[in-house]
Amino acid sequence: MNRFDPKSALLMLFLTALAGLSCSKKSDGEAADFLLRGNLQLQKKEYRKAVAYFNEAIEKKSDFADAYNNRGLAQYRLGQRENALADFSKAIDIDPDFWAAYLNRAEVRLDLNDLSGCQQDLERIQAVYNDSSFYHVRVADVQSRQNNLSAAQASLEKALRLKPDNAEALTNRGTLLFNQKAYAEAGQDFRKALTINPRQDAALNNLSLVVSRQRRFSEALDYSSRAVSLQPTNPVYLNNKGYILLMLNRPAEAVSLIRQSLKLDEENAWAYRNLGIYHLSQKQPDEALRQLQKSEKLDPSVDELYAWLGNAWLAKGNPSSACRDWSRGESLGDSLATVLKDKNCR
Repeated sequence: MNRFDPKSALLMLFLTALAGLSCSKKSDGEAADFLLRGNLQLQKKEYRKAVAYFNEAIEKKSDFADAYNNRGLAQYRLGQRENALADFSKAIDIDPDFWAAYLNRAEVRLDLNDLSGCQQDLERIQAVYNDSSFYHVRVADVQSRQNNLSAAQASLEKALRLKPDNAEALTNRGTLLFNQKAYAEAGQDFRKALTINPRQDAALNNLSLVVSRQRRFSEALDYSSRAVSLQPTNPVYLNNKGYILLMLNRPAEAVSLIRQSLKLDEENAWAYRNLGIYHLSQKQPDEALRQLQKSEKLDPSVDELYAWLGNAWLAKGNPSSACRDWSRGESLGDSLATVLKDKNCR
């Protein structure tokens, strides 16, 4: 099935209020005022205005750790990851015990795939945040990226013991269960997450995949469309919706979304697989084979890839190559490839 978003969209970076500033000097009092104004703009999601106020606070007080942390948060929300990283690091340089800044920096480092740096920050603050459900979700994110899936699941279980209604933890545990082919249990986690937070976009996207496996594509489209409406530039969500539309025989709409997905992430093996399916539906086996082979080169573990490769070879009039690829799929546990092989190969 199509690829999961590896990280839920819910982000909980920590905004700090005024702390540790005596305001004994006029400039300190002015800096505090600008910090409070910036915080108000952050709450209103006016991130550029927030940055401007935090700039003023830092100009008035160059060692204002809270202003650096909060400016980092605003820049993160603007998608300026490197700038956010620099601000969180500056806040920590000023105040080495600024625990929220470590947690914020860990978030950015995770986004930048700096797993070692992220893990170091999380370990630095473990004693402080050990009773935080959110903290253990982030630990699980790192462990999952390191392919330590049993540890990741244990961290998510701890997160849910601390906060049973943590929608992100439920979503991420569901993702692990899905990847273990425990589809019923995964679906339960996604549905529970959505009961808690109907705007949990990763749960919507992932539930669409569970339902797709049951061939309930109209229902899957509803979940997928809701995910895309919440995150319209997420390449994973766009591609997954494209796949569902292909299965609903709506190829023109599907290919538009798949191509949008590839513009945002040209290394998405699942999107090339779906593009191959599209070209097969248009009776263009040569182009289908080309796209499917791109998918194979990027990630041969893509679900049902060899089933569709076999279909492309069969459409080109090459049944021996089709049977070869269906056999490869069968060896990888692809049930569709097994069905096609049993039907067509003797």
